[in-house]
Amino acid sequence: MKKFAVAAALLSAAVSVPAMAAEGGEARVEVRGGYVTGSGLDDATLGVAAGYDFDLGSTAFAGAEVAGDKVLKSGFDVQFSAGGRLGAKLGDAGKLYAAGGYTFSDIDDPYIGAGYQHKFGNNLYGKVEYRHQFIGNFSDFDSFAAGVGFAF
Repeated sequence: MKKFAVAAALLSAAVSVPAMAAEGGEARVEVRGGYVTGSGLDDATLGVAAGYDFDLGSTAFAGAEVAGDKVLKSGFDVQFSAGGRLGAKLGDAGKLYAAGGYTFSDIDDPYIGAGYQHKFGNNLYGKVEYRHQFIGNFSDFDSFAAGVGFAF
């Protein structure tokens, strides 16, 4: 029950964030794929995410994100996560960021990471991201992902 309460609170916060956004922020949706390794697991992942980035002036931003990712191996549930990111704008098209949040489902533990996102035109973007998942009762996991998305 506790994990459902945490998930509901994080999802509510992420959904209400765009309503409070100042002009200049942007919503985004993406698909991503990658690789997870650790604790004897080495396998591919596939997922989707949605988020919103707030402008913090001309050189910085902060954002919120909710996601669902699946290890492409039988017996694994979709891992849901909610978190945030804080970063620097690099020119008109790039965003370099640090990320952190919480994952829940088979794994109920925090993560930290870093990534780079780059726009190709007005709305299409690509990104790469690394995450380190802290697992309380197993070995930690590392994941590497690449994705494409649409910002609006």
